[in-house]
Amino acid sequence: MAVDVIVTVPPYAGFISEVVSHPLVSGVRLNTVMPLKEQPGEVLAKLQMYGKPVWVDLKGRQLRVVGAAIPPYSAVTVSHAIRVETPCTAYFSDGQDVAEVVAVDGNQLILADGPRRLIGPGESVNIIDPSLQIEGNLTQTDIAYLDAMRSLDMQTVMLSYVESAADVADVQLHLPAAQIIQKIESIKGLDYAHQSKGSNGRLMAARGDLYVEVGQPHRMIRALKAVIHADPTAIVASRILNSLAWNATPTSADISDLAWLFSLGYRTLMLGDAICLQKDTVLTALETIRAVSNELGL
Repeated sequence: MAVDVIVTVPPYAGFISEVVSHPLVSGVRLNTVMPLKEQPGEVLAKLQMYGKPVWVDLKGRQLRVVGAAIPPYSAVTVSHAIRVETPCTAYFSDGQDVAEVVAVDGNQLILADGPRRLIGPGESVNIIDPSLQIEGNLTQTDIAYLDAMRSLDMQTVMLSYVESAADVADVQLHLPAAQIIQKIESIKGLDYAHQSKGSNGRLMAARGDLYVEVGQPHRMIRALKAVIHADPTAIVASRILNSLAWNATPTSADISDLAWLFSLGYRTLMLGDAICLQKDTVLTALETIRAVSNELGL
């Protein structure tokens, strides 16, 4: 099985054609939290013209910040109303910032303290508590994209935080012929992956949120093994060659991480926002992936 890469594309970047022409690129991902100056359909139509599958990354039940907040002086408004036993812990910045949630009012989190910084729109929030219940699944933005896709006869979708077949069915209500990549990002998602074996769509181990949700860092090892075991064609995403966002060459740790992912059996990678915002970093990442895969004889 040959190695291929899905790249995240900033919708207004001037270098998209150069990136999609790279021989490893099998498709492009549009992160739907990126701001647009046009309607979704207009942007999707432009991306279609590059001739590669456009994977529209819907946020689903993923909790994200809506509107800026500076706790503890303002409540943090998130994308879904939730129910959870309080006090509980909320994680921001891929688990680097931790705050205590003392109360919940619908989709507002009231924090005892911190993070002591501006929390911006679009940031993800992780609440790892067995009592957590998230109301609803697809957001209004998700539905707007699905409507636009239907009008353009586009079918390729990624869905965040998939935890059941019902999540997939929600997408199919709006886009019946959807080809869905199911992003596994939670413990419940791992259980679902084990049970479904990718029968409702290809699986993706989305390491950013999954790393936080597994609770202890070393548990990422079994999580990544579990996803590729459930679906041998599974994709791995997030935190791949992220050192390129700050350095001209990848670190030794990033090279080793890439080789380890290949050793587990992953052959499709998705590059995230951090290294896809600049032409030089995304092209360097693609060449690094090609060099490592060649070195391993893949």
